[in-house]
Amino acid sequence: MQTLALLLAIPAAVALAQAPAPEKPAETLASPEFLTALVAEVPSLTPVQAQGAAGTLFGQAKSKLSAEDFAKIAGVVPNMDGLLKAAPGGEAKGGAKGGGLGTTLAVAGALSKLGLKPDQILKITPALVKVVQSKGGAEVASLLAGALK
Repeated sequence: MQTLALLLAIPAAVALAQAPAPEKPAETLASPEFLTALVAEVPSLTPVQAQGAAGTLFGQAKSKLSAEDFAKIAGVVPNMDGLLKAAPGGEAKGGAKGGGLGTTLAVAGALSKLGLKPDQILKITPALVKVVQSKGGAEVASLLAGALK
């Protein structure tokens, strides 16, 4: 009888573990204006998903770019440190310089932890680059796009 109760409880526990975190009020987000622009580009994202995804992708870029080049990106994104810390698992570390399949899989895994679906994952990088371009121009957007390839 206890085994049956345990077996019935497993699906509920799995669903609870996979449930997205409750939404934070906009004022507690790391960079509300930036995230509003990102959500406008990918309307199916919630602000919390946008924050975590941006943190993950900026963390990947930070790991691939020189400190000087990453500072150019960080200079046009308010509260970059807050976004990096919003990545699943704390500050996003990204992969080793040069990237590769391991880095791509790690980023996809982190994004899926946010509850993002594959179609959202495909849209988030170009949307992030577009928002950075609108804030900092083509040169800064090019640095980010190159780091996220």
